[in-house]
Amino acid sequence: MGHRAWDVRVGGRREEPLLLAELKPGRPHQFDWKSSCETWSVAFSPDGSWFAWSQGHCIVKLIPWPLEEQFIPKGFEAKSRSSKNETKGRGSPKEKTLDCGQIVWGLAFSPWPSPPSKKLWARHHPQVPDVSCLILATGLNDGQIKIWEVQTGLLLLNLSGHQDVVRDLSFTPSGSLILVSASRDKTLRIWDLNKHGKQIQVLSGHLQWVYCCSISPDCSMLCSAAGEKSVFLWSMRSYTLIRKLEGHQSSVVSCDFSPDSALLVTASYDTNVIMWDPYTGERLRSLHHTQLNPPMDDSDVHISSLRSVCFSPEGLYLATVADDRLLRIWALELKTPIAFAPMTNGLCCTFFPHGGVIATGTRDGHVQFWTAPRVLSSLKHLCRKALRSFLTTYQVLALPIPKKMKEFLTYRTF
Repeated sequence: MGHRAWDVRVGGRREEPLLLAELKPGRPHQFDWKSSCETWSVAFSPDGSWFAWSQGHCIVKLIPWPLEEQFIPKGFEAKSRSSKNETKGRGSPKEKTLDCGQIVWGLAFSPWPSPPSKKLWARHHPQVPDVSCLILATGLNDGQIKIWEVQTGLLLLNLSGHQDVVRDLSFTPSGSLILVSASRDKTLRIWDLNKHGKQIQVLSGHLQWVYCCSISPDCSMLCSAAGEKSVFLWSMRSYTLIRKLEGHQSSVVSCDFSPDSALLVTASYDTNVIMWDPYTGERLRSLHHTQLNPPMDDSDVHISSLRSVCFSPEGLYLATVADDRLLRIWALELKTPIAFAPMTNGLCCTFFPHGGVIATGTRDGHVQFWTAPRVLSSLKHLCRKALRSFLTTYQVLALPIPKKMKEFLTYRTF
């Protein structure tokens, strides 16, 4: 813990990200044979105040963030603590254990609900204190989705409809409490938690298990990835299929939108990440995962099948987890990784919403926290991000501006 894991050069300055902490589940008791130990999903709440971890054996741990001092290596405390923590005093949140009764595959935090949502929620659930209601959705092995109130650990709703494992979950970032679920029953389902968890739509069309679902930050599009070579893009307004994205040579297992909704990345067992323009369906770039030479350890692993991909919160970096025991960090404008970290049996990754930390989950039920590159975005990128958060590619191309500026705004150049 705290050893030198990778080297990054930013602006000519060497940075050496560290393994900050590793959390391991306690020794399990005599569990039912159906239980398993994998950490299939990790998630931070959108405001960065909570971390959720499916630690295997049907258990989800809810941990207040930042981590307590005992989890952080000596010498890193000052850098890792946020100013928010200084305000925590009496009544600060406590770690919670959620026993879901089934293997937990998917996790998703809601955004903080808008005031009307809070009132509706309180009216439907008078037993829940009328406080800002952050909720956690858990997707289970039996097709159920359990909805928990984070502050209290109360089980609020049980959503039924899927016929097989709920592999992934995603809330609309707008705070409307619309939840999308992806399942091995080959469907996606849309739920409205403001209406007692009513199922409002079933999306069919995939021929294989649906592994991943991601909603664009502007709430206009939904991407779904199944055990197929193509990726489906759906409208979140009409719940109809917009297009299929073709380009991978094997099963696509993970997808994520950029923070401005202008880019979509997909990761596949074919060892490639493809960066797409979701509005035009154009393939912008491929990031190929090749084995390090020499490898970072003495293993004979040659498999680079990808497991997970995610964007950093400012939209300038990607993180990927592959079966070759490496976590990679990529800069958007480069075709080779800028950083590597050795990790065994990785399954998933996610960035802390305010940057600087990546969480990864493993087949052993462990969670690791790594420092991520911190970057001060250029004014050019900040302007592009602001414009692209409300302009589609077609709207940018129609602007009376120079061609080079259009290319920059549409990520054709960096």
